[in-house]
Amino acid sequence: MATSTSLAAALPSRVTSPGRRAALSCTTSRAQPRPHPVRAVSSVGPRCRLVVTCNAQAAAPMSIGQGTPVRPTSVLVVGATGTLGRQVVRRALDEGYDVRCLVRPRPAPADFLRDWGATVVNADLSKPETIPATLVGVHTVIDCATGRPEEPIRTVDWEGKVALIQCAKAMGIQKYVFYSIHNCDKHPEVPLMEIKYCTERFIQDTGLDYTIIRLCGFMQGLIGQYAVPILEEKSVWGTDAPTRIAYMDTQDVARLTFVALRNEKASKKLLTFAGPRAWTTQEVITLCERLAGQDANVTTVPVAVLRFTRQLTRFFQWTNDVADRLAFSEVLSSDTVFSAPMNETYQLLGVEAKDILTLEKYLQDYFSNILKKLKGLKAQSKQSDIYF
Repeated sequence: MATSTSLAAALPSRVTSPGRRAALSCTTSRAQPRPHPVRAVSSVGPRCRLVVTCNAQAAAPMSIGQGTPVRPTSVLVVGATGTLGRQVVRRALDEGYDVRCLVRPRPAPADFLRDWGATVVNADLSKPETIPATLVGVHTVIDCATGRPEEPIRTVDWEGKVALIQCAKAMGIQKYVFYSIHNCDKHPEVPLMEIKYCTERFIQDTGLDYTIIRLCGFMQGLIGQYAVPILEEKSVWGTDAPTRIAYMDTQDVARLTFVALRNEKASKKLLTFAGPRAWTTQEVITLCERLAGQDANVTTVPVAVLRFTRQLTRFFQWTNDVADRLAFSEVLSSDTVFSAPMNETYQLLGVEAKDILTLEKYLQDYFSNILKKLKGLKAQSKQSDIYF
């Protein structure tokens, strides 16, 4: 259970004791044979390779004095302002949880979270000393966080997560929910996916009670990527690859998360959440065109161009992070299916497949609402015209 013991005692060992680092550590070395479980993550230059030693041996938990038991309804949401995080917060509040949101200090405060009824605490995963205070009095951590596009992938998604998990273990957090990426274990060449896989391994061997949820894709991401550009008659970017992704509504992800949280059968399980059907980029664009009632201006980027650009950016140290993200884009643009059978998961959680929103219904509702508003604005504009 989390207590108000000395914050210094709860810091990750790599912070309080330089000689004791988490066994899941990142080191830079020359490329060499990779005996299990060491896996290459990414090149950091033309002659070096960044290696994650993923032996999943968590540092021994530090002794924490027993304090007042915390309520099972006390939840800390990390990454609460993101696409998924805000839906997790809303769902938790709707179901009666006491929600605390870990948010980075920012010029524009996350007032909408407070307006909803959540408590906001400031901390930064890249600064481990700020983490322990946020965990005091918390029963469950739901980790939705990921790094910003302008940040090196390792800063938050690896180093920050190791610090957070170590603090959770040290302070007696009783449940840890982690969102990962489907098939992350099959793509060690992609830094973000490899880091997600190693984080899964790290959590599994800490002794924490956990639920790991692998995700395929969010429906919400399609709005800015396809729906809005089509409505605004702007270019829509796609690839020539037959990648299929089973998109899921983040509201359904949040709902299923709390069903799993209350289900003892989901304890120490790795689950995959996938939408009802896997879609190609072209199928999504065609659906958006039909619902919008207009054609899309599609600009196709060949997968070969992505590969060449990724290789080119490897030659410059300041573009390493760009290359890492292009590696992820390359996987999303390859002949890959990001989907998984959901029958066993539905049975485990006691959920009906018919209760999961389909992409057709999600986009139909979006376009229906948007087109109705546009018609209303157009009507108002005509009524307000003044003739002299």
